[in-house]
Amino acid sequence: MPPTVWYNSTRFAFPEGKEGELVETENFDHILRTFKERKPYRPFTVALVNGDRFEVDHPDALVVRDGVAVYIGAGGVPVLFDHEGVGQFIGDLMGQSDT
Repeated sequence: MPPTVWYNSTRFAFPEGKEGELVETENFDHILRTFKERKPYRPFTVALVNGDRFEVDHPDALVVRDGVAVYIGAGGVPVLFDHEGVGQFIGDLMGQSDT
């Protein structure tokens, strides 16, 4: 079984100046659902407060509930993260192209 990676602010210190910039539980769920439901689907990046980043490349690879999410990456490696561990979501929610 592949190792589980768990990202939570209780394990990683916040970068200086980020202490008050937490994503609220409801916003976290809403933002991730909005990214998942874009038509056509486009990958997006999750940047964590510890500096790690990963790209969500398929909508069915992500489960979200009550401020906690699980992303199943390539090879079946799960990445667990919560609303306190996210620094930002990177992607286009306005439907604009990159060109």
